[in-house]
Amino acid sequence: MDKKNKLAIAAVLVIAVVLGAFILRSGKQAAGGHDHDAEQGHGDHGHEHEKPAAKSDDHKDGHDHKDGDHDHDKPAAPAAASAPAAHAEPAPRASFNDEQLRHNGIKLATAGPQRIAGTLELMGEVKLNQDRSVVVTPRLAGVVQAVRVSAGDRVQRGQVLAVVTSPALADQRAEALAAEKRLALARQTHDREKKLWEDKISAQQDYLAARQALQEAEITVERERQKLAALGASGGSGTQGLAQLEIRAPIAGVVVDKKISVGEALKEDAAIFQLADLSSVWVELVVPAQDLARLQPGAHTRVKATAFDAEAPGKLSYVGALVGEQSRSATARVVLANPQGVWRPGLPVSVTLTHGEVDVPVAVTLDAVQTLEGRSVVFVRRAQQFETVVVKTGRADDKHIEIVQGLPAGERYAAKNSFIVKAELGKSEAAHEH
Repeated sequence: MDKKNKLAIAAVLVIAVVLGAFILRSGKQAAGGHDHDAEQGHGDHGHEHEKPAAKSDDHKDGHDHKDGDHDHDKPAAPAAASAPAAHAEPAPRASFNDEQLRHNGIKLATAGPQRIAGTLELMGEVKLNQDRSVVVTPRLAGVVQAVRVSAGDRVQRGQVLAVVTSPALADQRAEALAAEKRLALARQTHDREKKLWEDKISAQQDYLAARQALQEAEITVERERQKLAALGASGGSGTQGLAQLEIRAPIAGVVVDKKISVGEALKEDAAIFQLADLSSVWVELVVPAQDLARLQPGAHTRVKATAFDAEAPGKLSYVGALVGEQSRSATARVVLANPQGVWRPGLPVSVTLTHGEVDVPVAVTLDAVQTLEGRSVVFVRRAQQFETVVVKTGRADDKHIEIVQGLPAGERYAAKNSFIVKAELGKSEAAHEH
């Protein structure tokens, strides 16, 4: 072997030794770093080289721990979601035994089918009953001598309201008196001529003429009496008071208007008094055109005052045949009894008209529905307790209201004095919160 070959082999060996040393050093550093990380990662659990059994146990423990955490977290979510329901406070209930029900006047009823009449709400105004109202005029021109009544007074039919001096009445009475005098003379003449004719002293023609004159005088007297009666005046037997006209009440009622004073000169058609029988009044309604088909004369109504607490039944007596061009509405009228004088003309009212009837599957009394926290509720009787049931209501009349949702048929509920149950529930809730 020559010198060049020996040098090449030596160089290869040197390089191999250097590379081996470098690889060996790198492997130790890598092993040392792994040990350090293992020590930091496992802490007191030991070195990186554990026995297979220990390593298996350690791995099992770790796996079990993770599974345990996972199993713990898994039911935690539904538990948290259901926590309010599990710990929610039960709704307060009011306990009433049978004796307490009787003592408090709480009446029970069963929810079920009911026939409910349809209703229509309208606004109206109380008016005078024009069939029982009259405007008084003197019917003769004259001067007021006396006034016997004032506005608001109650008067009887035939009662003197005022006294007027009228020259025209004096002339009329004078003619009536003259006619009576002529009648008396004609009767005497007739009686004489009749006797003379019967005694064959005078001709029958004279008797017949006397009889005709008597009949004409009787007709004239009756005509004058009718004239005085039409003027509301009576005849006079002398010259005293021929011009005095007593203005009398044509009906019994109340003086609702007075436009007359002593010394005033009146025309024959002056409206000096207005009398009205207020035992019955009208309620005039304005009905939109779209609601006219729902109204029929004779329908029952409920009239309620808007200014104070008063209501009364009535009947629809008239529905207007014409619709206003501007208002697009018609007029309807309700006749309302007014024996106590509560319903005064001019008073605004609301009117509930009943029209048609419909059968509903579930209904309760109006008194049964109460408002609790802004919701309509009914108090249902179960065992010895009342429970609050939220309901949705529908149509109603003056006695019952339809239950659209929340209360099935057959449930027993507080139908009368349910506000007492509501008050007791409020007490129970307050005590529970405390």
